[in-house]
Amino acid sequence: MSYNPNLHLSAAEFAAIEVKKTMIRLRFAPSPTGFVHVGNARTALFNFLHARRKEGKLVLRIEDTDVERSKKEYEENLIKDLKWLGIEWDEGPDVDGDFGPYRQSERIELYQKYAQQLIDTGHAYYCFCSPEELQKEKEAGAEGYSGKCRNLDSEESKKRVQASEEAAIRFKIPGDMSIVFYDLVREKVTFDSNLLPDPVILRSNGMPAYNFSVVIDDHLMEISVVIRGEDHISNTARQILIFDALGFEKPKFAHLSMVMGEDNTKLSKRHGSTSLSQFREEGYLAQALFNYLALLGWSPGGSCSEVLTKNQLMETFNIKKVSKSAAIFDYQKLKWLNREHVRLVEDKKLGEMVVPFLRQAGFDFEENAETIDWIGKAAKVLSNYNYLLSEIAEDFKQFTILEMSGDIADSLKSSEKSSKVIAILFEEISKIDSPVEFSKVAEITKKIQAEEGIKGKELYHPIRLALTGKESGIELKDFIPLIEKGSVLGFKPGVLNMVSRLKIF
Repeated sequence: MSYNPNLHLSAAEFAAIEVKKTMIRLRFAPSPTGFVHVGNARTALFNFLHARRKEGKLVLRIEDTDVERSKKEYEENLIKDLKWLGIEWDEGPDVDGDFGPYRQSERIELYQKYAQQLIDTGHAYYCFCSPEELQKEKEAGAEGYSGKCRNLDSEESKKRVQASEEAAIRFKIPGDMSIVFYDLVREKVTFDSNLLPDPVILRSNGMPAYNFSVVIDDHLMEISVVIRGEDHISNTARQILIFDALGFEKPKFAHLSMVMGEDNTKLSKRHGSTSLSQFREEGYLAQALFNYLALLGWSPGGSCSEVLTKNQLMETFNIKKVSKSAAIFDYQKLKWLNREHVRLVEDKKLGEMVVPFLRQAGFDFEENAETIDWIGKAAKVLSNYNYLLSEIAEDFKQFTILEMSGDIADSLKSSEKSSKVIAILFEEISKIDSPVEFSKVAEITKKIQAEEGIKGKELYHPIRLALTGKESGIELKDFIPLIEKGSVLGFKPGVLNMVSRLKIF
């Protein structure tokens, strides 16, 4: 009778093992060679949403084997940017896990071990072609590697390597073979192996090539679902062959369409911001960008609102409803979503968000609870006229400056009724210390109606023009409490209260 260690486990321990076996595992594997851009951010987001919807695990793996371009600061920035966006991972370079290390640069011996295994089983071979020889082949019109070293005697090749001759290792692509896999987005995908040249899997300096290292890592980290961009479809064909050659179980694959600009060209800087750090610096809310990226190629369907919270997206996301068509990045729609999410933020939290943008706009103030609450209330009102936190911060200037055209000033001064309304309001308000309650202003306007017979537009429009300098904008019931409260908070430059605004008349 064979020994079964599971017989000695408790029911809870055995259940935990079974859950671990069935739990899906996904990974987001960026290279730290630059900033996190929209396409990569959406890939990370879809991995995160699928993992959470299926109660699985998400791994952050850093693919840093490009030693010339990979930088530690880029890794730090991408972790910062992804966390700002709201993406969380269960394992990674900054989180303990059972399948580390999570940087490829710390796993080199593993790749070398499996490359040697492929050599030993005849699925790979040493390639002694120099960069100059490969370049000549390319210039001669060769489509990929010619296979020059493919049929070298294996024993002779080993002797050359043992004699310290430089050699890369190439995977031997089998000929006349259809490579078929089922894609969660694109369904059946087929490749002809004859169109794939033998790829390098281990460079002559001992560093692994992308198509090889990801196979080893996905297997050893027990990744069961791979979600990535459609530009990787041909890589998937190569990787499937390597999975099979090593006897590894293959994960499921899903390839996302490209993110394009509104002119149907690949999204780039000429279309606008493309990196997470740029969106953050311009005043987009993380939750708005999170929401918008989820809608790039996916929709909740039905009559569901497009304004969705993180929790709602985690509950409704379905990878099988992702579109095969290219996703068009619509900056105006993102701005609209940003405004909608600003309106959902509690005043105090919104105030805290706007503070750094106010500093950049040149305002100085004490960051106490009363001031932060006022900033949040003002920002919420200003969101009706602006999309971004940076725009809202700039618009705070209407509280500290009264800009009025000469035509508006002349019209107020030349109208007897307007002059009378402003004079009476100024006289009454001057008797009250700031902050003046809006209810008190309402009492004064009723008094003017009763005593002077001035009402409607002839009463309220001159007040709007005198206080704001604008024909339209923030409603007086919102504007007056804001400038009155703001005037006593020590803002620099100071917020102008009603008396300060009316006295120029």
